[in-house]
Amino acid sequence: MFTTLISCEELHGRLSDPDLRIIDCRYDLMDKTAGRLAYQTGHIPAAIYLDVHDDLSGPPITNRGRHPLPTEAEMNRLFSRAGIGQDTQVVVYDDSFGAFAARMWWMCQHMRHQSVAVLDGGWQAWLDQKLPTSSQADRQAESVSATQFQSQALADQVVNIDDVSDYELIIDSREPPRYRGEIEPIDPVAGHIPGAINRFWKDNLQENGQFKPKAELNQGFSELLSNNSVEQTVVYCGSGVTACHNILAMCHAGLGVAKLYAGSWSEWSNTPDKPVATETDS
Repeated sequence: MFTTLISCEELHGRLSDPDLRIIDCRYDLMDKTAGRLAYQTGHIPAAIYLDVHDDLSGPPITNRGRHPLPTEAEMNRLFSRAGIGQDTQVVVYDDSFGAFAARMWWMCQHMRHQSVAVLDGGWQAWLDQKLPTSSQADRQAESVSATQFQSQALADQVVNIDDVSDYELIIDSREPPRYRGEIEPIDPVAGHIPGAINRFWKDNLQENGQFKPKAELNQGFSELLSNNSVEQTVVYCGSGVTACHNILAMCHAGLGVAKLYAGSWSEWSNTPDKPVATETDS
């Protein structure tokens, strides 16, 4: 069972496994059709496509960020539609070094499905190793037999906007200039949640786009955590997506599962009474 990462070699060796479900989560924040078009052009054999905006997000019920979490009922329906059963090994990939795939990884383990892993290096690594691809734009309904996925979410993994400041450690996963308040290309206000420290999600990666070794990740996050526990750590980003990359990296390093503030900066910065810090005053 793979629960955090899986290599291209390991996935290639399991392509014929009937209990394997491969999910393509390629996405482009600036062009919402790009991921699906890329999937139709070429994808890992037997992979289905799930869209970050249309499938991995829901109406603003759980939170009011840019990519609100689906409700528990919606996630059960999504996983059933995707053909995920109790014994299914789920493998998720994208072409952004896990930035979007980590969201699906987090949703699976949030729904108590532990057999889920992100493809280390993603689509680029798969192509670099000249592994087989499919160019057929299979429709999901034609390539997947629906299941009856039914589980309860781990509610204590999600932090709402009113409780964020109660935690010992708050980690901001965005680019350092956004954290410092120097730029803000998407949201109305620049800066970060007061008291938060910065761990850019790309700091989890090597130059080739694969995750750093476990020991290196463990050391980096242990220094970041200092005397704080993972259980009392909450992670956020712009919209609750790349924050999952940091949560995945901590879990892969053997440190446990941190909390997710799913509304993230897109919700916080749009809430008038919430304070904002910048590098100058933090």
